[in-house]
Amino acid sequence: MEMRLFESKAMSASETVQMGRMYSNRFSGFRHIPAGAKFSPQFCSCRVSFPGILLKASYSSPPSSSKNNFPSSNAIGSVGDKLAGETCLFQIIGTNGTGTRPNLFPREITVLDAFDDEYGGVIVDPERLPANPNAFGYILHSSLSHWSMEGKKGIWLKLPVERAELVPVAIKEGFEYHHAERGYVMLTYWIPEGPCMLPANASHQVGIGGFVINENNEVLVVQEKHYAPACAGFWKIPTGFILESEEIFTGAVREVKEETGIDTEFVEVIAFRHAHNVAFEKSDLFFICMLRPLSTEITVDDLEIEAAKWMPLDEFVEQPLIQEDSMFKKIISICIARLGKRYCGLSSHQVVSKFDGRLSSLYYNVVDAQDFNCSSC
Repeated sequence: MEMRLFESKAMSASETVQMGRMYSNRFSGFRHIPAGAKFSPQFCSCRVSFPGILLKASYSSPPSSSKNNFPSSNAIGSVGDKLAGETCLFQIIGTNGTGTRPNLFPREITVLDAFDDEYGGVIVDPERLPANPNAFGYILHSSLSHWSMEGKKGIWLKLPVERAELVPVAIKEGFEYHHAERGYVMLTYWIPEGPCMLPANASHQVGIGGFVINENNEVLVVQEKHYAPACAGFWKIPTGFILESEEIFTGAVREVKEETGIDTEFVEVIAFRHAHNVAFEKSDLFFICMLRPLSTEITVDDLEIEAAKWMPLDEFVEQPLIQEDSMFKKIISICIARLGKRYCGLSSHQVVSKFDGRLSSLYYNVVDAQDFNCSSC
């Protein structure tokens, strides 16, 4: 189905209208050009014949103001696409010989596969995205119009890393970055007028520190290979970050094992620190956990740790960096109070809530005298 040309307008011969893209709201109610329609090397105005149908195409500059500048109601169908910086109108004239409108553009392909969320929004199925970026752009535009008419609110578009070429197409349609992981990028679009009510990306990172003290009143400490100049020579407790879907107490035990080779048992969360604008402008939660050692032989992690040892508690506390830093000093004083049974931290309890039916860890101070465990460490 070749289009004949009448006026000169430079255009690549390789440009083929495969799915008929559309980016102008003026044409959001119309359907696309059938697969296989091709443009010859130059194009401005053309006519294509179907059995019983005349397809007429011509360029026109887009109007500057009116949003309702649609083709005449006599037109059977039309579609707009920006080609070479101008607007190209295709108009089907006539019928298919039966007196009815030709069904050249199936409605089924104009909405992306998706399912509704519980908040009146839509989650696009990342496994059923169009293979062609041009097709994706057209169908995404059509889908937004469809979802808007249905009164939908937030749109979630998850693009796998292997479909990264679709990201700029979605951004052009008005989507915004929400967050990214190793295998995908999440984009969002808010349809209603007014501020976006979609939840923001995660705002915190979570860290842990393991305070491990043995029966000889020695603290398990490490020196890291990479440190700030102010921390040169400083012996610190093992620290690290919680992994995805990892419990606080599990992360504390894991980090101590990874850095020192010492097996431990979680006792309590002694305290936690909340700071802001730490890494990547995110907030930071840091939990100090008291752990009971189950082994004694140290095996240093050569990737992160320069040295590790059991250090007498008094010597550990007297380090200048601890004595001169009010937060470090307070943390150690709380740990010592716990050892002296003058303080009770937060122990972990597994509970299930009817709100989501999931097992969760609830950390709280013991209030039942029969369960009181501050006397043991």
